[in-house]
Amino acid sequence: MLLPRLSTLGRPLAGWGRRSRRVGCLQSRGLSVTCDRRRAAGSGEGDAQPGVASDLVRYRDTVLLPRTDFPMKLSGQKLLERELEIQKGCGFAELYQWQRSRKAKKEFCLHDGPPYANGDPHVGHALNKILKDIRNRFEVLRGRQVHYVPGWDCHGLPIELKALGQEGARGLSPLQLRHKARVFAQEAVARQKAAFQRWGVMADWDCCYLTLDGPYQAAQLKLFQEMHSKGFIYQDFKPVFWSPSSRTALAEAELEYDPEHLSRSVYATFALSTPPPPLAGVDGVSVVVWTTQPWTIPANQAVCFMPKAQYSVVRRTDNSQLLLVASERVASMVALLSTELEHVCTITGSQLEGGVCRHPTIPDKEVKLLPANHVTMAKGTGLVHTAPAHGMDDYSVASHFDLPVECLVDEDGRFTEEAGPELQHLVVMTEGTDKVISMLQAGGALLKEEPCVHSYPCDWRTKQPVVIRPSRQWFVHTGALRDKAKEALQKVTFLPESARSSLLDLLDRRTYWCISRQRSWGVPVPVFYHRTTGAALITKHSVSHISKLFKETGSDCWWELPVEELLPQEVLTKSKAPGSPSDYVRGDDVLDIWFDSGASWAAVLEEETEWGADEPESRLGWLPAPLRRPLLSDSDSTADVYVEGKDQLGGWFQSSLLTSVAVRNKAPYRSLVVHGFAVSESGLKMSKSVGNVVDPDDVINGGKAGGAEAFGADVLRWWVAESNVFSEVQIGPAALSSARDNVNRLRNTVRFLLGNLQDFDPAVQAVEASQLRYIDQYLLHLLRDFSIKVTDAYSQFDAGRVVRLLQSFITRDLSSFYFSIVKDRLYCDPEDSLARRSCQTVLEEILDGVTRAAAPILPHLAEEVYLHAPGHPEGETLFRSGWIKSSSVWRRPGLEEAVEGASAIRDSFLSSVPGRNAGQYELILAIQPGLLFELMESLQEEQSSCSSQLVELMMSARVDLVGELPRDLPPGALLSHGSFLINLEGGVIREDSAYSVAAVPTAAARCPRCRRHTAPSAGCLCRRCQDVLAS
Repeated sequence: MLLPRLSTLGRPLAGWGRRSRRVGCLQSRGLSVTCDRRRAAGSGEGDAQPGVASDLVRYRDTVLLPRTDFPMKLSGQKLLERELEIQKGCGFAELYQWQRSRKAKKEFCLHDGPPYANGDPHVGHALNKILKDIRNRFEVLRGRQVHYVPGWDCHGLPIELKALGQEGARGLSPLQLRHKARVFAQEAVARQKAAFQRWGVMADWDCCYLTLDGPYQAAQLKLFQEMHSKGFIYQDFKPVFWSPSSRTALAEAELEYDPEHLSRSVYATFALSTPPPPLAGVDGVSVVVWTTQPWTIPANQAVCFMPKAQYSVVRRTDNSQLLLVASERVASMVALLSTELEHVCTITGSQLEGGVCRHPTIPDKEVKLLPANHVTMAKGTGLVHTAPAHGMDDYSVASHFDLPVECLVDEDGRFTEEAGPELQHLVVMTEGTDKVISMLQAGGALLKEEPCVHSYPCDWRTKQPVVIRPSRQWFVHTGALRDKAKEALQKVTFLPESARSSLLDLLDRRTYWCISRQRSWGVPVPVFYHRTTGAALITKHSVSHISKLFKETGSDCWWELPVEELLPQEVLTKSKAPGSPSDYVRGDDVLDIWFDSGASWAAVLEEETEWGADEPESRLGWLPAPLRRPLLSDSDSTADVYVEGKDQLGGWFQSSLLTSVAVRNKAPYRSLVVHGFAVSESGLKMSKSVGNVVDPDDVINGGKAGGAEAFGADVLRWWVAESNVFSEVQIGPAALSSARDNVNRLRNTVRFLLGNLQDFDPAVQAVEASQLRYIDQYLLHLLRDFSIKVTDAYSQFDAGRVVRLLQSFITRDLSSFYFSIVKDRLYCDPEDSLARRSCQTVLEEILDGVTRAAAPILPHLAEEVYLHAPGHPEGETLFRSGWIKSSSVWRRPGLEEAVEGASAIRDSFLSSVPGRNAGQYELILAIQPGLLFELMESLQEEQSSCSSQLVELMMSARVDLVGELPRDLPPGALLSHGSFLINLEGGVIREDSAYSVAAVPTAAARCPRCRRHTAPSAGCLCRRCQDVLAS
């Protein structure tokens, strides 16, 4: 059955089976061969011999060595000048507009997360912007229309503080402060923008979005109003994270946690004034609580317990004091107090309900024992001191049991008058804590004090500790959005997937989002308050009017215009609000910067919308006409991807998700790519004080002090591409030097290709695929496989895999294999021979494929190569000419097996050849008739040849292809044996063919021109070289 089956497969390679006893052919889609094609043989040149130097001089001009003016290496000022020339000459600045104006069937939208305009560009910017640009350039190359509008977040306290400097805000009006902050932000934007352009980032840099622009803010207010009208934004008086150092409320995303914060923790007693029923007969019992924030005890309103836990009354053996603690915490209390505790009785937590305690620092004040779900047994006593004004869980208890929320701390973090004369004006975190502990001790309520090192929230800007205090603020009701957000995330792809659980966890922990700030630099909360009642006024009509003013004049008008213009009578009438404009005052708060940036999808991606039939508005009217249509109609105003650092899981990723889900019931992105941070080569966070900061400007241009190498932009981009961006990304001299060396190796490879194409015009001299030599066809097959893998890697945001594929293809498939084999043909065959043009045809395809594969990462080098490459219309640039052009014709079944079979045989006999110099040997290759014999026969039709394709692959002097080894082998013959497994049709037909190789030292002399051992005698040319010189 085998012969008929093979005969139906067709004949893939000309000449196969001419002498083999088997008939048929090997062209089967299921054909595969298991082999290991390792490093190819040496060049065969051997050691220098007398007369070599004179021979080289004599025949040098007859050998077609590579020639090109493409520089082997660029460094220093020449490198920098060349990159800038490429940017200008190849239209880097115009590329984005060009691709936006061309017709495309598909669009790719990467929405840019706005970096802070608070300083100079840093290496974190480089990591983020270059990573995005690599993907964008890939999408442009493969014909998609890219939507990418760079943006900047221009508000926030960091900008305000840097703009004010040492002078602070003393004596400045809100408008004066805003002017200083705006100028600072705009200057920072200009510096960062210039750096991004120098890095080769593709965008329309004259059309960016800034959160300080009036039109952007108009879209933001529209979003605010929509969320408010749906009940997702509301005003309330409840605890928030408050920064005394910044004098403003903070959201969770604006916190940093100090893991080494030192607090004075105390164990305090609350004497039972009304014992719960089970303890009615036990007198003198005190409830024990533990807290790391003693300053909150004056605000205590209750002590909470866990209903299902067991609690014990114990007696101290040293002073007979009766204490109530959780049963499972008794052992830890023994160690804490250094005394034995005698068991008195045990009750269930639910039986504590009804108990009342005396407040330890406020005479005549009593607090209740209340059940709560947030009580744990991990630390403390199992009984929790509850101050509703200064804790989120505490506030929940107060809301449930209608407890008072008394704030005893002012905006500066000092005790207020309500805290009493002993505490008034004291800073709660320092001297206020000292005083409270003293008061506990004086009242006999201090059981134990000890230092406690723990994680504590700090203001991310000032690095100072925050407090929790109640304040009237504006909130986003995240609890009402959480389930919708989780449902929306089910349709979102995460890279890496582990980021999904991180975002979901952060959503679960976010009970609400405080979006108002007590500053002047920001977007005003569009609210008016009635002078008499204090009622807030926010309506569609009032926000629409303010939005129009912001769009036309900017948000400074909130402070510049009288209230009669901000809230005219006609708006009041439409809003059905009582009174006249003079009855209202504007609000003083501004919006959280995360709400600013979280509205970017609405300002940049949304289609044009209307505020009402009589008030048409376009959110994107501020953009130039080519960019005003944000997305193609089938994209549904959703970005394909957001790409930012992992800190944005609690920041921009989340704020964008919540705002979009609130008004559109969907995520603003289809995919999230979450990368790590840039760190020093030792893995440490970069710090100016440590001196390990890497400035991207120094990387490109060299150190300002001189002496440091100028690597250029492409090396910086290569560093980003080859790094594992999904973990912490290390950068330093070693990493950059390695990146430079890798770029130079790639540069030398394309230089070799260019040098061997200097006399080749692909439009005229390219060889048809069917006429190519088999090894040349095989390289096209490898090139096609390479291009498919590279395309997939770019599509997966895996530039690191692209780098590895490039390096492997160049090192293994080209330098170590193909180049070493075809150099003889390139240099020594007749210039216009079919064999040489066949090789050049493939070299041109390889050059084009490798250059395009590297182009998204190394745009400067790619365009430079394209300028030197043959066959391109004058003035055409690589990024306007498309992606890698591979053909399905290049994947020819049977071809791979023929070449890899020969390579496997060559590798086996090379191990027995001294110095692995196959060129000094003639091979006798013995294979029993069968599939393997047919494969080798396709590469050498003659029984014996010194110029066949099989000889070229073996890199030997001659090959004799026979059915079995002769019995009379020369005494010096080196023997090797092996087998080669062939699979046909996915393993339906398998043949494990044995072979034997005898390597015999050749008697031929070395040709003084081509240096192959094929000449009849010493000093004579081989037949091939004679013919070349004769012609």
